[in-house]
Amino acid sequence: MKLKQLPLEYQKAIPVLKKLENAGYEAYFVGGSVRDILLNQPIHDVDIATSAFPEEIKQLFPKTIDIGIEHGTVLVLENDEQYEITTFRTESTYQDYRRPDHVEFVRSLEEDLKRRDFTINAFALKEDGEIIDLFDGLQDLEEQILRAVGNPHERFHEDALRMMRGLRFVSQLGFKLEEETFYAIKENHELLSKISVERINVEFIKMLLGNERSAGIHAFIETECYICCPGLREEGEALLRFAELPSVPLKEESQAWTLLISQLDLKENEIRSFLKSWKCSNQMIKDVQALVQGLRQRETGVLEPFELYFLGKEHALQVEELMTYFDETPQMDVVEESYDRLPIKSLSELAVDGKILLEESGKKPGKWVSEALQSAEKAVVEQRIENDKKQVLDFLSKEKLI
Repeated sequence: MKLKQLPLEYQKAIPVLKKLENAGYEAYFVGGSVRDILLNQPIHDVDIATSAFPEEIKQLFPKTIDIGIEHGTVLVLENDEQYEITTFRTESTYQDYRRPDHVEFVRSLEEDLKRRDFTINAFALKEDGEIIDLFDGLQDLEEQILRAVGNPHERFHEDALRMMRGLRFVSQLGFKLEEETFYAIKENHELLSKISVERINVEFIKMLLGNERSAGIHAFIETECYICCPGLREEGEALLRFAELPSVPLKEESQAWTLLISQLDLKENEIRSFLKSWKCSNQMIKDVQALVQGLRQRETGVLEPFELYFLGKEHALQVEELMTYFDETPQMDVVEESYDRLPIKSLSELAVDGKILLEESGKKPGKWVSEALQSAEKAVVEQRIENDKKQVLDFLSKEKLI
């Protein structure tokens, strides 16, 4: 097969390939971006594989960075662009199911492609547009089948994360796992316990954000990979409920976690530890906690002014988007207008502050200051009083808070 025209990103990189070829080496575009071209999807990275060894690459290009030279990868800076160039290689056994014990550089493209994960990721592309397909990946692409290269058990023993990558591709592409590949994942799912949670997290979230999320989650359950993921061992039924939700793609990672937690029905005090077990960042945990609380409030009816104020505009809109999964049409304009009508958007906009309260009351500083400000803040947001210094002070006086 030959492509009629290469995308601009590849056209810009052709001089790099030609430089390698003119020096007597083979060089090809490889990786997921070749697959994405064939699927008419945007490409994100331009990866190059070559028969040149790392030191030979460095001799050809004046500006390089050793980003993974022990594995044969050199970052080349050429014409204001950056390209990862990796030497053809074979790999030894994998004692830890994620890193080869030994990497050997070779001159053979076939030896290099044999170690790829799936046939649809094992293409090589020449600068003239010719596709090199040694493992019938084009046919699998046409039939929308996800098949491991060679022996699937060997591929997953080399890097157990490939099983989660496979499930992620099911979700992103809507492809079906080839039977032998499916059973190899199911048989080897326990190997995921050898993989860091951080790496599993990346693939899991991509799976949840895929356009075919339901298919991905079903495969996740059927292969029993969910058993090896934090907090999910006993949650098969909850995951099935998640899979059966409306198929509208999720937009944000925080929304994906929120929707998952809603199906797991975690208590408020369980959310942080669950997300921590997945190695989520503190900011992500904070965002998800706010969204979960907002979603639970929204499920009982329209968000009240103080609930909107507490959530903030961005989170409130994200919560509203999630209502599509609960058989409600999101009222984005209503939420935005309601938020914009709030008299204040933060405590800093309140007509009084702690200093004013101390001056007006003559009292000593203490916990009462923050309690008074919180009461005034809520009263103003709910429009029980105007955001006026005198009205706020009168209100606090009547409430015996100053």
